[in-house]
Amino acid sequence: MAALRRTLHLTSLAAGTRRTVAGSLAGSCLADRSLWDKLHAQPRQGSVRTFDWFFGYEEAQGLLLPLLEKARAACPARVLDVGCGTSSLCTGLYTKCPHPVDVLGVDFSPVAVAHMNSLLGGGQGQTPLCPGHPDSSLHFVQADGQNLQPVASSGSFQLVLDKGTWDAVARGGLPEAYQLLAECLRVLSPQGTLIQFSDEDPDVRVPCLEKGSQGWTVTVQELGPFRGITYFAYVIQGSD
Repeated sequence: MAALRRTLHLTSLAAGTRRTVAGSLAGSCLADRSLWDKLHAQPRQGSVRTFDWFFGYEEAQGLLLPLLEKARAACPARVLDVGCGTSSLCTGLYTKCPHPVDVLGVDFSPVAVAHMNSLLGGGQGQTPLCPGHPDSSLHFVQADGQNLQPVASSGSFQLVLDKGTWDAVARGGLPEAYQLLAECLRVLSPQGTLIQFSDEDPDVRVPCLEKGSQGWTVTVQELGPFRGITYFAYVIQGSD
């Protein structure tokens, strides 16, 4: 079921602005950085400045904002988006969240990071992004999600987001996906929340997460359907 849904999703992407690259992903290793560099280098048409796998900030905000409200004691709440790509998740949090947030987007593609930094600063004649709260901040840094030591200390984030990153890394092997999960949990505060957004069925994903996050609680929330596809938010939090 998950494989079929993912194939349909790739087909719908192939009909969009990135037809050539997206259409080739079904037969590619999604853990290959050169593939993502090529994808993120594709020209954007019209006013579209971000590109979202699965869905964007608008669809996720109903889940994210209550968590950030609870994390306001950190002031600002620190948010890490692992494998941010050129998604609207980071920019949406920065420009639309009414609570103060310190958002860090990391990706192993230098092309994606360069694009998002240009978007943030108003490059290519665009208007710089403005924060939704005066105390909010946003940064983009090139880093490998399997080794966040250079950019993130242990227990330093109240919210860690993974939108499709486990899915891509797991194409290179489950040991790499477990290393990604371990790094996300390392940088997460004991009272924090890690969310993996995916279209993979819970009967496949939950056993993997329970194995890799012992001592944490794993729950699932259904999202959508968006454009005919149902997604899942895998929420990992500290056990009481």
